[in-house]
Amino acid sequence: MEAIDDGEETTHEHEHTHNHAHEEISADEELKIREEVGAFSFKALHKAKDLVKNGAKLIDVAEAVEAYVRENGFDIAFPLNLSIDSEAAHYTPMLSDEKIFNGNVVKIDFGVGKKGILGDCATTVDLSGNYQKLLDATEAALSDAISCVKAGVPVNQIGKSISEAITSRGFLPIKNLGGHGVRVHDLHSDPFIPNFDNGDTTKLEEGDVIAIEPFATQKGRGMVGNGDVVEIYSVRYPAQTRSSVSRLIMGRIIEKEMVEPFALRWFKDMVKSRFELHAAMRELEKAGAVEPHPMLVELGGGIVSQHEAEVEVEKGGCKVLTK
Repeated sequence: MEAIDDGEETTHEHEHTHNHAHEEISADEELKIREEVGAFSFKALHKAKDLVKNGAKLIDVAEAVEAYVRENGFDIAFPLNLSIDSEAAHYTPMLSDEKIFNGNVVKIDFGVGKKGILGDCATTVDLSGNYQKLLDATEAALSDAISCVKAGVPVNQIGKSISEAITSRGFLPIKNLGGHGVRVHDLHSDPFIPNFDNGDTTKLEEGDVIAIEPFATQKGRGMVGNGDVVEIYSVRYPAQTRSSVSRLIMGRIIEKEMVEPFALRWFKDMVKSRFELHAAMRELEKAGAVEPHPMLVELGGGIVSQHEAEVEVEKGGCKVLTK
């Protein structure tokens, strides 16, 4: 998802200052891969959904699903997000994470990639049994938004349909999160798709690929801020650092051509402890080599629900890719 910074201009969550060479592929091949990536993103999302149960460890779910993606010949568009209760997004299990699911509302946000073509989809699981109406609100908002997508529609109209679906059910849309365009090797590009009528009359164009992701909260403020957990980063450009661990990590990033966002636990074989890993990442961040993507938390402590689909804009409607 994309976040808006304190009501100012929209800021891309995964802004990169570097360019990546990617294979030239024909429009026909891109369409074929996009459909394949969308379908497998949805399949992987539902594999994760089946594993999210009370008593299960978050890290076991994340490692199983990410391994499943790699075993099937896909890349990971971004680490599996398992954000619970008032966490809206960007919680991925940390190294040696002992956290288990225990009656939580769990946002599962995930996508796969191939040749830089990326999928993005999300769903929410209520393990408490108390928040089904909240989940129904974001699901209905997504459905309403999809039904109004076609070439020429301004993005604020999509935001209006999302907001109406959520508020009519007694909940608040989260106003500083929204959907986004999806391009090759760029999961969060223009246009920004708001979750309310923000007055932006940018029109969708035929062939645009966008992710629509309504977020709603119960008894919250309808806004998110950065939490104190950072387990997801993306690379900006290679940089020289002093510590051997940070140099090893940067070497791995370059060797594996890690263009998309990554989880710190993916480097577990290179460090002795979580402390050593975080120290190395702080050094890389200070050098400008990586960009952090902190966990996002509802500012009023409200429980959050999310649903998301990736669609391709057509002349008279849209095609859902993540299904």
